[in-house]
Amino acid sequence: MLKGTFPVEKFKVIPTPFYYYDISLLRETLETVKTESDKYGYHVHYAVKANANPRILSIIAEYGLGADCVSGGEIRASLAAGFPANKIVFAGVGKADWEIELGLDNDIFCFNVESAAELEILNEWAEKKNKIASVAFRINPEVDARTHAKITTGMKENKFGINLSMLGQVLDLLKTLKHVKLIGIHSHIGSQITDISAFRSLAIRMNEIQEELDQRGITVEHVNFGGGLGVDYYHPNHLSIPPFDDYFAVFHKLLQVRPGQQVHFEPGRSVVAQCGSLISKVLYVKEGEAKKFAILDAGFTELIRPAMYDAYHRIENISNDDPVEFYDVVGPICESSDVFGKEVELNKAHRGDLIALRSAGAYGEVMASQYNCRQLPVAYYSDEL
Repeated sequence: MLKGTFPVEKFKVIPTPFYYYDISLLRETLETVKTESDKYGYHVHYAVKANANPRILSIIAEYGLGADCVSGGEIRASLAAGFPANKIVFAGVGKADWEIELGLDNDIFCFNVESAAELEILNEWAEKKNKIASVAFRINPEVDARTHAKITTGMKENKFGINLSMLGQVLDLLKTLKHVKLIGIHSHIGSQITDISAFRSLAIRMNEIQEELDQRGITVEHVNFGGGLGVDYYHPNHLSIPPFDDYFAVFHKLLQVRPGQQVHFEPGRSVVAQCGSLISKVLYVKEGEAKKFAILDAGFTELIRPAMYDAYHRIENISNDDPVEFYDVVGPICESSDVFGKEVELNKAHRGDLIALRSAGAYGEVMASQYNCRQLPVAYYSDEL
């Protein structure tokens, strides 16, 4: 089996499980993001929810990206990592009062507003502070992202965003509010999208929405397409950087940009997924009647995606090159769903072998929990080992 390059000898002295980040790959990915987005003058805000590791955030901030935040905690983490407040956008359907205050106090770039109720509360807080809050309406464009149901967000009657049919009502409400200013429209149709045609549909739909705004005499300064570009979980060695060239080119080709209008994106997974791996150790090889189990010391407390989304991660035995056998790779958590993969091809597993779960840089460490009173995983970096 083709494997990634890992400093296995150094790993042997580190207590497992832990996260390992390839900083060279992260920087190469960021260079690609900058090169491809700069071709068209696009603005990129990293979606902090994908990975909020302080070291990872600080490296991303070095490349001049903004931050896309969905909580007050993420705003604080972004500011601490060096993201300028005027490049921070704040999304989320349930912004608490203290989070709205935090955004206003720091004069962040924009609030992505997801309902009429939120717009009214934001206006109240801005009035209390004698400020004008810049907002973008998050609109559900009713574009099918053709991805997992749990990470599809752009359809009608989703908890996220404003339904297209209700946009007129919210625009009418806006006219009555004196402390919010509409500067943009925003959309995010889902995550882990590998079918570029979904983005083509989104660009076309955004043109249609802007035409509706034109009829109301409204032209917005900013258009934000969210994120969603997927990664190749099956081939992390060969396809370690997503096709940012094709992604940005779709919008450049199809989007009808108004004079002076700025275009924004909020990638997360596509920036960090491939640079991270969860490193675990085989505790036991259990022989069943019809199958073998490789029981690891990592579980869904360290990487919940397989249990939550039935997600695939490439799993590699990085300790040996023995002949391949088939295993159900499972964790130690006292839940039947604590399974990383079934009938997984692995070089013959032995107690103590190191196992790498690849493409775990997004929604891995950041979603770790202490269920079963387990310790949170520690992170290590390629340039510090």
